[in-house]
Amino acid sequence: MEKGLSLPTERKQPRRWEVVLVEEVKRTCYIALPMVVVMVSQNLLRVASMSMVGHLGELELAGTAVATSLTNVTGFSLLFGMASALETLCGQAYGARQYERLGQDPLISIEARKFSVWLIPSLFPYALLQLIIRYLASQSLIFPMLWSSIVVLVIHVPICWALVFKLDFGAAGAALAIGISYTINVIFLVIYLYNSKSCEKTRVTCSGDVYSSIKEFFRFAIPSAVMICLEWWSYEIVILLSGLLPNPQLETSVLSICLTVDILHYYIPYSFGVAASTRISNELGAGNPEAAKTALLAVSAIGVMEAIIAITTLFCSRSVLGYAFGNEKELVDYVKDMTLFICFSIFADTIQTILSGVARGTGWQHIGAYINLGSYYLVGIPMALVLGFVLHLNGKGLWSGLIIGIVMQCIMLTLVTCFTNWEKQARKARERMFEGALSDEE
Repeated sequence: MEKGLSLPTERKQPRRWEVVLVEEVKRTCYIALPMVVVMVSQNLLRVASMSMVGHLGELELAGTAVATSLTNVTGFSLLFGMASALETLCGQAYGARQYERLGQDPLISIEARKFSVWLIPSLFPYALLQLIIRYLASQSLIFPMLWSSIVVLVIHVPICWALVFKLDFGAAGAALAIGISYTINVIFLVIYLYNSKSCEKTRVTCSGDVYSSIKEFFRFAIPSAVMICLEWWSYEIVILLSGLLPNPQLETSVLSICLTVDILHYYIPYSFGVAASTRISNELGAGNPEAAKTALLAVSAIGVMEAIIAITTLFCSRSVLGYAFGNEKELVDYVKDMTLFICFSIFADTIQTILSGVARGTGWQHIGAYINLGSYYLVGIPMALVLGFVLHLNGKGLWSGLIIGIVMQCIMLTLVTCFTNWEKQARKARERMFEGALSDEE
């Protein structure tokens, strides 16, 4: 070969964006679809309990609804929100390969007090369960949670039935069954954590600067809790306000059914949000901002398709939906009238839940907290009060106010996401992880 001549080198062609998107959809579905089963089956523990209580009578159902609202406001939402900080920290650490850093009706009030007291013990296993779920999800270890959740749900139904009807505990038995089931689920997952080879690199140790890790956790946990709590509390406030409407037992019962159906579906897009948070935090931690944007696009497409299917199914079954929670014709007809409102909230919830997952993955929960504060408490709740009490639209007015708040939340989250500098977020994620690693070494 003559001097100065060389064979042409083969250039590696960049992959087409369609191929990259399809691959990202597959990765997202691998996380999201099993996560849907995990979250929905865990929420079905409460749905099953409420369904059984509903067949005891309208008063018991209304009391359980108020109790559920109070315990969500004072306990479950706070624990759920604080655990969400791990979606940022664990996800980005895993991507960076820093594995070691991972005034009501008195009768309703009496029933609510009984249910609330028996539900308190479930807060402890619930807190542990939420932390374990975020820890496993950040590493895409979804299937252990899937199988444990299914098994626990199968166990929960006969336990709840026995406590409510056979042993005559009534509504208190339904609350007690929830705590028992959460405890069983935690036991299953803890056994997996300490025996699985998949968790060897990330298993908790006592080495390193524990103080700095705790400080970093609370830096994200507090705004995460505020972000989640502000959203959850708005729904619970509406349920409590429904007790001040004419015919409070019917209004509270129907709105609690609407909330139960909405929350049951909520965990489907929330699972997509977890997938978005996991993929985005992993890619930002690995320094791949383009892959993070592709993950957002893939999750959004899947979420919209699922929402259309869910809304169509719900609207077609509106005539029989109420029978799952009671046999009174007045209740069933009211639920049928409310179904269209639930469909609107489901679609808007899908968008905001996925974008909230993006917020947790990138680490701007504090911005999400301000958005939720403005959307629900400066817009949604005031509109609910005007429509429900001033214009006398009752339950439909209260729920319409919530829908307005959700739409405002979607608009604000969309604007923040569109103006996100992904390169900057990837750089900040890398700095956060490796600065923490250096402080641990020191």
